Amino acid sequence: MIPRRLGLAMLAACATAFVAPTAAPRPTTALAASHGKRGFKKLSLPADQRKALLRGLTTETIRHGRITTTHTRAKETQKQVDKMITLAKRGDLHARRQALSYMTDKQLVHALFENAAGRYADREGGYTRVLRTMPRSGDNAPMGILELV
Repeated sequence: MIPRRLGLAMLAACATAFVAPTAAPRPTTALAASHGKRGFKKLSLPADQRKALLRGLTTETIRHGRITTTHTRAKETQKQVDKMITLAKRGDLHARRQALSYMTDKQLVHALFENAAGRYADREGGYTRVLRTMPRSGDNAPMGILELV
């Protein structure tokens, strides 16, 4: 019979002698599944309320040039404002009708289409910026300022 210490030593030697071949690392591709990635924040609102909120914030940002809201809402509104300015830079009839279907103020859309082409002619995107500010005093929500560049 083999003493226990010797048997453990032989077992360890056999285990280290056989090393399983390492698998080649998987190449990272752009085809990886994106489970749970939505592309937008739900803002804890039903779809109709969320769309109405973003339409209102987008309209007011373009009207006043700067709004103060929560940081998450500002980041989501930033996408919509950039889309509206891109439509205004395009300037054709279809783009104007798309902007009118999103923003309800006809005079504001007209002013946007008149001014955006000259103001943002040399800029290929990034028409807005979001600045962090102090948290809201009531519930300590992170606040931000969304402004046109």
